[in-house]
Amino acid sequence: MMESTEMLNCENLLPGSMIDVETKSRHYRIECLGGSSIRVSGHPEYCPEPVSASLQGSVDQEGVLELGFIGRGMRMIFLLDDTHPITTSRVLHVRVEQPVQ
Repeated sequence: MMESTEMLNCENLLPGSMIDVETKSRHYRIECLGGSSIRVSGHPEYCPEPVSASLQGSVDQEGVLELGFIGRGMRMIFLLDDTHPITTSRVLHVRVEQPVQ
């Protein structure tokens, strides 16, 4: 079952957790692989299909980076190929589904 949240610390999630992130302009699907390692899809140019990436976190309106977090009202940042940063539009909804243990 997916749970909605205001702020999510992704580094505390179990590998296999699925995160559904709706931004102002896109809808991302993220699979947690452990730590900051993720597999992400949802951007038509950079990740139309799931690709490996590294979640950096989110920046607030003042530009402060919250490492490892995804939060409503913030902009999520992830790195493709450890070199290409992607900053999303403002996050509207965050939902997470943890794997069954």
